[in-house]
Amino acid sequence: MTRTPKFFWRAALLGLAAVAVTIGAFRPGESVSEADAAGTLPQGWPTTLQVGMMDSPGGAAAMRATAPYGFRYQYLAAGVNTGNGWANWNPNGQFVTYYIEDSVAASITPVFTYYQIFMSLPGSSGGEMEAVLANLQNASTMVAYWNDLKLFFQRAGAFPDNKVVLHVEPDMWGYVHQRATGDNATTVGARVGGTGIAELAGLPDNMGGFAKAVVRLRDTYAPNVVLGYHMSIWGTGVDIQWSQTDNPTTDALATRAGNFYNSLGANFDITFAEFSDRDSGFKQVINGLGTALWFDAEDFARHARFLKTFSNTVQKRVVLWQIPLGNTKMLAMNNTWNHFQDNRAEWLFDDPSRSHLSTYIDAGVVAFLFGRGADGATCACDAAYDGVTNPAPINGNTSPSLNADDDGGFFKQKAAAYYAQGAMPLSGGSPPSTSTPAPSTTATMTPTNTPTPATPTATATVATPTATTTTPTATATATPAAGLAWTTSATTSAATVDRGTSITIAANVRASQAALALVDVEVYNTDGEKIYQRYWDGQSFKKNRTRTFRTTWQVPANLAPGVYTVKIGVFNPGWGVMHHWNNGARTFTVR
Repeated sequence: MTRTPKFFWRAALLGLAAVAVTIGAFRPGESVSEADAAGTLPQGWPTTLQVGMMDSPGGAAAMRATAPYGFRYQYLAAGVNTGNGWANWNPNGQFVTYYIEDSVAASITPVFTYYQIFMSLPGSSGGEMEAVLANLQNASTMVAYWNDLKLFFQRAGAFPDNKVVLHVEPDMWGYVHQRATGDNATTVGARVGGTGIAELAGLPDNMGGFAKAVVRLRDTYAPNVVLGYHMSIWGTGVDIQWSQTDNPTTDALATRAGNFYNSLGANFDITFAEFSDRDSGFKQVINGLGTALWFDAEDFARHARFLKTFSNTVQKRVVLWQIPLGNTKMLAMNNTWNHFQDNRAEWLFDDPSRSHLSTYIDAGVVAFLFGRGADGATCACDAAYDGVTNPAPINGNTSPSLNADDDGGFFKQKAAAYYAQGAMPLSGGSPPSTSTPAPSTTATMTPTNTPTPATPTATATVATPTATTTTPTATATATPAAGLAWTTSATTSAATVDRGTSITIAANVRASQAALALVDVEVYNTDGEKIYQRYWDGQSFKKNRTRTFRTTWQVPANLAPGVYTVKIGVFNPGWGVMHHWNNGARTFTVR
C-alpha cells in the first residue's frame, strides 16, 4: 500500500546538485519566537535526540547491531472489520506482543503507527477524507474500532516495565481539522459514548470525545504507552511549502493547528509530524513534478518555524516521522525504482556543525524516524534485491555504495556516526526502561487463518505494512526462498471504460515452486497516485500453476479521464517482504 501525498513541497527551482549542498538554518535576524520550544518530555523518554527507522518484525537485533537507535516503528493497519487487520496477522493480536518482545530484547523502544480508520469498512467512494469522516460516524464500525484499539492496549499493557509508543491515526486529524468549524474539533461528529462500550460511557459523540476515549483506554489498560497525536501540516487547508508562506502567515497557521489540538481537551503525550511521504526524486521522476518539491534552506527554516510555533501552542514535543531515506551522495541513488534521491537525511545528519539538528531541537523535535511511505521509494535495505549497485553518477553523486542497501548505505552510516559523536541532549525527561520481558507463551508466529479480502480502498495512505505472520528471524530483511520466482500478468474486461461503470481486472500469478503469499492488485493514474486496490492474503500456490485473481472496480463518476495502469505485487503473508512487483501489468483508458 502506498501513501498518497496530501501536499507538495515547493522549493526554489534549483538544480539537484545545488539543492544537495545548500546549507543554512533560519535567515539572519529572523527568530521563530522569543520562547524556546515548550513542553516537558513524556515520563521515561530519552534525554537525548534519538534516531529511529521503520523496521520489520524480527529485525531489531540487526538494527541494533548497526547503531544504538532509540526507536523502531511498525504500522498496524488493514482495517478493524475487514478480516485482514493487524489483530489477525497473528491470533488475537499477538503480533504486537512479538514486536514488543523483539524490540525490548534489543533495547529499542517500539513505536506502532495505528492506521485503521480509513481502511475499515464501509468507507466511502468519495475519496479518503470522506471515507474517514463516514467511518467515524458509523456505529458498527466504531464498535469494532474501539474494541480493536482496546486489544492493542491490552497487548502493550502486558509489558508494564517497558515504554511503548502508539502513534494515533496519521492523516485523520488533518481531515477532521479541515471539516471542523473554527478550528474546533468538537464540531465534527464521531461515535464514542454512543457505541455502548462500557469503558467509553459518558464521552461525547464528537472528535473531542474520540481523543478522550483514546486516552481513557490507554489509562485503563496500558499506562506504559506513550500516546502520539499526529499533526498534519496541511490540516489548516493551507500548505506552507506549496504556498511559500511568509513568517507571520506560517506562525498564524501553526497557531491554528495548535488551537485545533487544544480543542480536543485530551492530553496526548507527544506529537508526530512529517516532511513528506516519499523522496523528492520519486515525485520528480514518477509524478513528473520537476525539481519544485526539493527543500532548500528557506524551506527547512519554514518547516522548523511551523513546528516550533505549534509546539509552543500545545506544550508538546515533536517526533518527525516517516522521513524519506534518499540522498544525493551515493552512486546507488540514480532516481530509479527504490533508488530515488532526496536531501532530508543529509541535511540533518551530514552537517558537521550539527546546526541543522540544533534548529530542530529548538523547534521541539525530540526524535527523527526514517522510513519510506510508498513502494519504490528509497529504503535503507535491499528492497530491490539488486545487491551492491554503483551506476553512472547523476547530479554530482560520486560515493561508491557501502553495502547492498538501496540508499548505498548512507543512512545507516550517518546514524552510526551520529551516535558515535554523541547523541545531542534534550531538556527534561529520563532514560527509558530496557528490561527484558518474560517470553510469551506462544513461541512462533504461524499463520492460522486466510482472511476474507478487504473491500478495496479508493486511495490508501499507508506505507506497505511490514507485518509478517511467519516466525521472525534475526535479519532486517528476509530473503526469498532459493529458486522461487514469480510471473504475473493482467487482463481487463475492456480496453476502455466509461466513468460510473465497472471494469473487471484479472491478475494471473504463477510461482516456480510451492509457496504461500499475499497478492496485491493496484490501479494508478498518470501522476503515480493509487486510485484502487484489492489484495488477497494467505494464498497458496502449487509449483508452476497459474492462479487468477479477479476484482471488479466501480469506476467513480468523477474520476479524471485518462490512461490507468494495473500493477501487481506479491508479498509474504501479512504484508511481509515483497518478492515481486509488476509495475505495468496492464493499462486501460477511462473516458
